[in-house]
Amino acid sequence: MQVLIVLGLVFVFYVVWKYWTLTIGAGFDPAPMDKVHKMLNIARVRADDVVYDLGCGDGRILVTAARKFGARAVGIEIDPFRFLFALCMKMLSGRSGLIKLKFGNLFKINISTATVVTLFLYGPTNNRLKEKLSRELKPGTRIVSYIWRFDDWELTDFLPEDRIYLYEM
Repeated sequence: MQVLIVLGLVFVFYVVWKYWTLTIGAGFDPAPMDKVHKMLNIARVRADDVVYDLGCGDGRILVTAARKFGARAVGIEIDPFRFLFALCMKMLSGRSGLIKLKFGNLFKINISTATVVTLFLYGPTNNRLKEKLSRELKPGTRIVSYIWRFDDWELTDFLPEDRIYLYEM
């Protein structure tokens, strides 16, 4: 009986840990690495770019942008455990000087220095972000969303089989 209680508590803890951030905008479900590479490629990331990953999770997009493209990368994460994990990934990346992490709510942190923004959030969250992106991003900034599109925004490019969508301000 005690084993069942412990297993039940572990399961509840896991579900809460994985999905509590849905209240902010997305649960934790890391993009597969092949999709990360495709997202950064479709955005035409270069060494002179500043890539912001909103809800950076474990930091995989940040590390890839820095390692593969030599870009500066900034991640915003509200979950303290994922933030610490991303911090560890940054330190192990061999490119930590190019990666910056910000702990907090992506709706409250200024992203105006971005030239590329990556998102793997939740559909309604993308649409809540439209005003912030329109207000803070400069013309020409590329926005790449995995899985979820922005309502009423015109696509610049997309990979339909991968559900990767590119927009340009």
